[in-house]
Amino acid sequence: MTTIEKLNAIFCQVFDDDSIQIENETTANDIDGWDSLSHVNLIVAVETQFGIKFSQKELVSFKNVGDLLKRIESKIS
Repeated sequence: MTTIEKLNAIFCQVFDDDSIQIENETTANDIDGWDSLSHVNLIVAVETQFGIKFSQKELVSFKNVGDLLKRIESKIS
């Protein structure tokens, strides 16, 4: 399973929607229910699943799923 596939599975779980298909350009505006609370749940789930931690600076730098994906891949490689 690729990193984006794992990340997509996390999105489906956090947002309780198996139809979600994320892309690099996906933002919070593209997913129903992606608010500040679900964002925190998403980040915690990502950190747990991949065994990584994001700094506050990293968290505020994410503009879309592609940014998040690049950071995950840089931390797990």
